[in-house]
Amino acid sequence: MPDFVATDLVKEFETPNEPLRILDGVNVQLNRGENLAVIGPSGSGKSTFLHIAGTLDTPTSGAVELNGSDLNQLAEKDLASFRNKNIGFVFQEHHLLPQLSALENVLIPIVATGETDNDSIEQAKSLLEKVGLSDRMTHRSAELSGGERQRVAVARAMIRSPVLLLADEPTGSLDQANAEKVGQLLLELQQEHNTILMCVTHSERLAGLFQKRVKLENGKFV
Repeated sequence: MPDFVATDLVKEFETPNEPLRILDGVNVQLNRGENLAVIGPSGSGKSTFLHIAGTLDTPTSGAVELNGSDLNQLAEKDLASFRNKNIGFVFQEHHLLPQLSALENVLIPIVATGETDNDSIEQAKSLLEKVGLSDRMTHRSAELSGGERQRVAVARAMIRSPVLLLADEPTGSLDQANAEKVGQLLLELQQEHNTILMCVTHSERLAGLFQKRVKLENGKFV
């Protein structure tokens, strides 16, 4: 069975007249080491799909399975723990905590469960080195450029070597040079950690680097 399976995902939002259907039977199957770019116009439901895949939202109907677990069946507390250990997120905005250093920001998913130890600290340092920030570990976000902040966010998403890495317009707020660096880093770390990567993007340039590409159109992948 594939490591990630989304089956017949439907997402509707209530309106005064009739429900607005954003996703209309989306199906995806991916294994570790595979990556997928999702493109489509604004408002087509790309981020909604990603949020459902990452358990930040629930579908109206359909199912999401990751690593053999049916995510729809997990209790809220169990789901939060599963998400922390198995899913990494990179958003358009870095969402770094301004009072923390780059190293401390990378460690947040570990700190959240009280598991910080020397090994996790060394792993965080190694990730920052891989994203080219070995000399920025003690800097706070205000002391980092936009591209550097997003690279910290990528390192944070990878700190647990997640089964699934989700990126929502990860280069959307960056200039072309930094966008290319961040895009390449995502793919390099995904392959190195044998992770599944799904990325929502408007960038045809970034999408062209992915193994698989789909367009979300009228609620379906084409």
